[in-house]
Amino acid sequence: MARALVSTIVDQLGSLISSEFKDRLGSFFASEVTAIVNVEKEVEKLKLKFQAIQAKLNDAEERQVKEKAVKLWLERLNDVFYEMGDVLDEWNTAKIKEDIEKEEEAETRTAKRRKVWSLTNLNSSVSTVSQRRDIALKIKEIIGKLDEIDREGDMYQFVLTSGNEEVVRPPTDSHVDVSNILGRDKVKGDLVSILLGRGNEEERSPHVISLVGMGGVGKTTLAQLAYNDSEVNSAHFEKKMWVCVSDPFNKFMVAKEIIKAFGDNDSNTTQWSSLMDKMCESIWGRKLFLVLDDVWTEDSTLWEPFRLALQNAAQGSRILVTTRKSRVADIMGSAKRIDLEELSDDDCWSIFSTIAFSDRDSKQRKDLEEIGKKISDKCKGLPLATRTLGSLMRFKSRKEQWEMVFYSRLWELQDVEKGLFAPLLLSYYDLPSPLRRCFIYCAVFPKDYIFCEEDLVSMWMAQGYIESNANKERIMARDYFEILVIRSLFQVLGDYGYSDRIIRYKMHDIVHDLAQFMAKNECITINGYEELGSDLQNARHLYLKIPNNAQIPESIYSAKNLRTLIVVGYSDHNLSKLFHHFRRLRALNLSGQYGKLKEISDAVEDLIHLRYLKISNCHVDKLPETICNLCNLQILNISIGSENGFKKLPLRMSKLINLKHLILEGYWTHPFEFARGIRRLSSLPKLSHFSIGGKDDSQRCELGELKNLNHLQGTLKIYGLGNVVDACEVKNAELKKKIGLYDLDLYFSAENIKNYRGRIETDVSVLDALEPLSGLENLTIHLCSRTTIFPNWMVSLAKLKRLNLRFGSTLERLPPLGKLQFLEFLHISDTWLLEKVGVEFLGIESENKKDGVIKIFPNLKTLSFMCLDKWEEWIGIGGQEEEACMIIMPCLQRLEICDCPKLKSLPDFLFKTSLQEFWVDSYSILCKRYQRGTGEDWSKISHIPNIRIDFIDVQRDGQEVIYE
Repeated sequence: MARALVSTIVDQLGSLISSEFKDRLGSFFASEVTAIVNVEKEVEKLKLKFQAIQAKLNDAEERQVKEKAVKLWLERLNDVFYEMGDVLDEWNTAKIKEDIEKEEEAETRTAKRRKVWSLTNLNSSVSTVSQRRDIALKIKEIIGKLDEIDREGDMYQFVLTSGNEEVVRPPTDSHVDVSNILGRDKVKGDLVSILLGRGNEEERSPHVISLVGMGGVGKTTLAQLAYNDSEVNSAHFEKKMWVCVSDPFNKFMVAKEIIKAFGDNDSNTTQWSSLMDKMCESIWGRKLFLVLDDVWTEDSTLWEPFRLALQNAAQGSRILVTTRKSRVADIMGSAKRIDLEELSDDDCWSIFSTIAFSDRDSKQRKDLEEIGKKISDKCKGLPLATRTLGSLMRFKSRKEQWEMVFYSRLWELQDVEKGLFAPLLLSYYDLPSPLRRCFIYCAVFPKDYIFCEEDLVSMWMAQGYIESNANKERIMARDYFEILVIRSLFQVLGDYGYSDRIIRYKMHDIVHDLAQFMAKNECITINGYEELGSDLQNARHLYLKIPNNAQIPESIYSAKNLRTLIVVGYSDHNLSKLFHHFRRLRALNLSGQYGKLKEISDAVEDLIHLRYLKISNCHVDKLPETICNLCNLQILNISIGSENGFKKLPLRMSKLINLKHLILEGYWTHPFEFARGIRRLSSLPKLSHFSIGGKDDSQRCELGELKNLNHLQGTLKIYGLGNVVDACEVKNAELKKKIGLYDLDLYFSAENIKNYRGRIETDVSVLDALEPLSGLENLTIHLCSRTTIFPNWMVSLAKLKRLNLRFGSTLERLPPLGKLQFLEFLHISDTWLLEKVGVEFLGIESENKKDGVIKIFPNLKTLSFMCLDKWEEWIGIGGQEEEACMIIMPCLQRLEICDCPKLKSLPDFLFKTSLQEFWVDSYSILCKRYQRGTGEDWSKISHIPNIRIDFIDVQRDGQEVIYE
């Protein structure tokens, strides 16, 4: 960590003093300018001192593993680095605030007040000079500390090196799939047979199968393979659940995870007896497959209530447990125990060589195979060690680099997890120092913590771990993340039932142990009901989980130097106290306790260093105005847990000049008051929501505020388009210039509609004027009150793949959407006056028929209709002659019709497509036409593999499954 910290500080020192500042003061403050010049001299000294120490750090960081004295020396050095970082940040913060004040003064200044403002500027300059003189004294003090530490370091006779600082962007498509070479085919086959009840073992209730083996041997990977196996998935378990148990065993968490899997997200129950009743009720009579991953506790009393509850599951249910302890398998009453042994040398070599020799030519492979087999043998049959070492060697091309790994002194380490720590340390020390600090930072999370890329890289950026380079900072951070995935230090998770498309990751337990070991006492996790056994004096990053109805323990306030604080399960009480104590925070994540977080204190402005603020699972309806004084804030992410939720943003948001991401998540069914002046944040790349509104013209936020925000990327949701009074306002937004946007949601709901007919006419002109860029991939339009919803610009959306239309009550005919050549997903809902769908929907025009064979919806894969109350007819294209010159929906795989009670029939062309799934709910007349065996049109759909009618699933093998 020390080497990573010093790199950043050396880069920052050169720009500490502004010559412009000295010139502006001129001769009025000669003595103060001398002080500033002295600061420059001290900064130059400090820079040279840091560079001298930097050369020693590579050797020191490796030796700290075995030499306690070196480890203590590095800890002292880290403290000085952090102190220097705070000094630099105070300097920069003062400069930013000064610039903001000058800009505000320039906007409000009048000729009458000019002399007054000049005096104010003079006083401000005096104050700033005084502040910088104080900083000069702090720098002198830090130099003194560094001199002492440097002299002490001389007696360790460190080897001086330049180190590896370059971070090389990984090649595209760098992942190697090793799922088929795990050497576990037979064990997996046996496990699947047991899960499906093919063995001769006694049928118990609950029926527990235990996977037992040392850390890194592949227990969780094998459980994942079984969990996602196609035979297991078609075995008609009513519910599959995966619960990461870990250590310590938290019975409340495990019970709530089981209940949540059955669709009950109401987690307010705090009484254990009530929780047990709810769990038993959920399980009763259901055939389930439950994985309890990473169980450690040997206390049978903790398992007993779960055993009793799981007895109520239906016959054929399975509980799969992974554990390192044989005693756990015995306590849980396992019907079958599988002891997972180490892999054979041949299997290890297969994994290692597949990764290490990926993309190499035969000559390179031949030169490196001999030394490669020796390295592979050092993995001692452990898949995690093998994958990690293979990932390390993949990017080393010379034989001498491979030999350095083989002969490394790290193999001499004696560690509790045999054969694992050395390969992981080798991989860690091979990382450039910027990547080391990013990796170590993850030690703040508890074991089995699931994270996504976007959140983690944002927190890295908040800590200053990523070299700042205009708008490329996040790109670089994503490269860092990708490298850690390639190195097998992050694991990509499989499907655990998440409905969104965000990829999730976690760290293997032992990789997490390595991160914690290297982080020393800097990263602390206090999870749930644990006692505070850690010394928090040196803590820099803290994860704190508060039990239900508990207070924040007073002892955490001793952690004066925190830079990250993640609080889970916290409500409003003592929030201002928290802000007052932790003024050095760069990242703050407050996750409310089931919506109890309702207000953010004005004292948030005390966190002057804050870059990342995330507030989730809360009922906050507004943010305090003082949040606008956080001039370093880069990421603001608010997740609302209530439909009544968010009402307004602070008025002076334009002061947040460093803001890069403004993300508002949760329930957004209504317009909310958006801050005027956001146009000043012209470099803002991420704005999740924008709302048009305001009760009068003086407060009204118009769409034109988006005009200068041409760096916007990703998704933008615009609310309150029904409040727009003039289409010229829409043109001022210049959406066509936002080339980074690929996902656009347009909501036409309005606060007050007095002239409904006039509103329809305005909506027509507003939608026509919006015209996004042609590269848009996803478009959603909600509640636009117009008779046709097909603006001229829509046909120019050459890359549009997903279209979601919720029309509103006035639409009587569908637009010609068949003209959208690249559309893959189409959802149409809530069109209450629509009675008929005809050829106009396909976009067929008479002149088209003369052009030979034409394709209509050529790439459409999913078609969904929902809540069309009056829809009765869907007319096809007519005779065979017309069919011969048209190909309609050739790629269609899924058709859904839900809540369309009057629809009588479907056009024949639908059943000539490649449909794989067909769903008609019980509210439709169609339900009777297509019911299996009795429906008059069953023969038209019987070839479709998966059919869901009247809540019955009809599978390919002819078995019927009740659909939930």
